[in-house]
Formats: sequence, structure tokens, C-alpha cells
Amino acid sequence: MGVRGAWWDRVLRLVLAVVSIQVLMVAQPAWACGCGAAVPAGGRTLTVGRETSVVRWDGRVEEIDMQLTVSGDAESAAWIMPVPSRASVTLGNSALFGELERVVAPVERVRHYFWPRSGDWPLSDDSGGGDRSPRAGAAPGAGGVEVVGRERLGPFDVARLAADDPQALGSWLTQNGFHLPPALATALEPYVRQHWEYVAIRLAPEAPAGGGVRPATLRGSLDPLHLSFASDRLVYPMRLSRLAKVPQHLRLYVVAAHRMQPRSDIGGATPNVLYAGKPDAARSAGAGQSTGIADRLAPIDGKPAFLTAFDQNFPIPADIVDDHELRPAARDNGYQRATYRDELLTVAGIPAWLLSVLGALVVLLAAGLLWRRRRITRRPPTAPGPVPPRPTYAPS
Repeated sequence: MGVRGAWWDRVLRLVLAVVSIQVLMVAQPAWACGCGAAVPAGGRTLTVGRETSVVRWDGRVEEIDMQLTVSGDAESAAWIMPVPSRASVTLGNSALFGELERVVAPVERVRHYFWPRSGDWPLSDDSGGGDRSPRAGAAPGAGGVEVVGRERLGPFDVARLAADDPQALGSWLTQNGFHLPPALATALEPYVRQHWEYVAIRLAPEAPAGGGVRPATLRGSLDPLHLSFASDRLVYPMRLSRLAKVPQHLRLYVVAAHRMQPRSDIGGATPNVLYAGKPDAARSAGAGQSTGIADRLAPIDGKPAFLTAFDQNFPIPADIVDDHELRPAARDNGYQRATYRDELLTVAGIPAWLLSVLGALVVLLAAGLLWRRRRITRRPPTAPGPVPPRPTYAPS
């Protein structure tokens, strides 16, 4: 009885431990976003596991197409993205990301080997747009917030703001339904000092068809947004991601006049380059009519645009110390991942190794015959033997 009681006690402890972990995971609010902070409303959870962005910069104007992939049980969420100058915001096209994924996908290449391997004969018998002007308009009053614009874009409520006081900005966001983390005001201070502006975004999916009383939860890839603003440097805001509670993953497609690289890893893992080159925008023109890829890869100052794609992981978001600033690499050398398929080298369907062996045998046989012929030709003639004396006959 004592043994059975101890066994049940261990089982009960294990069940309680598992339940406790699940409760903590659900109860802990999670916000994450490479562009800033994404926070669910109503005490629900939202985790942004991946952020994918397409950044185009021609030296004067920067355009960002941003798409978040989320999970959780939240019905609505909000986040904020700092920008260095006045931005215009429109809905993006999710098909653009699929087209770029195809462009940077690994190419399949054949790698030949010479000598037969297992399975080869004879080792086997098998056969076998918007506003692109710099920041304009009256500056916000001291301690105030200027609402540059507010639009409804599909499921998004977008507010474009200017402020010189992070506390006032935080208060305005809260009062207008943008539920953001309490630490946001402190995190915004560097941007306030640099006189940046802000794009605040609130998202709530539509209720299910048929008059359902509860809107759908935010899951999977959200609708992308397209931002455009003037900038004399290529910068991708990342500093607010330090507020995230879970590891972050960023995929960034950068289109510019040259191959670009991050100035530093800003506290994350070393960026992993996936692709570098000049894609043929004309080849993508057909798809570009619906995805916008032709516009993103259009020439810059009359020259083909250079596309650089990389992934980066941020295991500890609190270590993020700055925004991503990208600069030209030392050389515009191309790179593309490849998957290799090994094949036996053949010539007209005949294994090259077999032809080489047969050729070597023919050469050796010819060399042997030539050597023998030369030996016979160079053999000295046989010396004649002594001439026997002629017989003499006496007269009879």
C-alpha cells in the first residue's frame, strides 16, 4: 500500500507541475515585434514569432513592407513603429513575400563524381506610394502630441503621430485604445530626442461570417502594411523589440543600389545571409502585376537594383541595443544558397571512369607494342661464322 501511495504521489506531482507551467505560459502577457511592441487587449496572449519585412531604399526614400506572424488567443492587438520622418501608410500585398521567397530559395545544382559509389555499376546490380516628403507641418506643442493623420486601412486603425514627450505620447495611445506596455514611454525616449515620428497600429480581425458574437483570434500571418518616408540613411527600427518576452526572428529583404549589410548585430545572433544578387525584374514582371515585386525590384538611378536577404535570431530580446542601420558592403558579390544532387560523371551515357580505364589500357597496350617493335628494330645483326678452307686436290 505504501509503494502504491508513493507512485500516486509522484504522478500527482508531475500533473501539478505540467498544469502550473501551462498556467504560467497563458497568464504571462507576451508582446513581440521587430517594429516595436505588440500587445493584446483584455489580458489575452499574443506572441509574434516572426517578422518579415521588405525594405527598399534609393538613397532618398525608404519603403517598408512589413508582415507579422503571430500566435495566441488575442482578438485584437496594437503596436507602434518609429520612423525618422513623416510617413505614409497603405495596405501591402501578402503575395509579395511569397514571390521574394521564391527568388531567394536555394537553387538545385548537380555535383558530379568520378569513381563509382555504392549503387553504381559495377558495385551494384541495381539499375536503376504615398507622401514622400520630409517631415513637415507644425511641431507639436511642448508636452503635446500632434496627430498627423489617422486612417482605417482594412482591419487596421492607423494613427500617425509626432511628439516631444514620451509620457504624453504614452498617455495619448492609452486614451485612444492603443494598449501598449508600461515600459514603452522609457523605450521611446531615444526616438523623441532624435525628433522621430510614430506610426501606431491597432488591429482587430472582423467577426466571423454568420453573425458570430466573438471575433476570430489573431493567428498566422497578418495582413502586411506598406510604409514610405524620406530618409538619408537605410535604417530599420528594432530598438523597441527589447520589450519582447520571447525570442524573436527577423527576415529582412533589402533592395538598394548595392549589396547591404547590417552595421552590427545590435545584440542578436550574427545575421545569416540567404541571398545577394540582382534579380531579373523583367522576368518577374508578370507576377509583379499582382504582387508588386516588379516595383520593389525596379532599377535605382537607372541601374539594376541589388537584393540582399538575411535572417537573424534574437534569443534574448532585452539585449537589443539599437536599430538596424544598413550600409553598403565592400563588394557587390553575389551569393545564392544551393542544394546539390550527386551524379556519376558520364560521357554519352557511359561512365567516365570506365572510358578512362579503357583508354588507359589501350594506351598501355599501344606503348607495349611500340616498345617491342623498337627492340626488334634495334637488335644487332648476327656475325657470320669462319669460312671453311677450300679443299685442294693433288694431280694424279
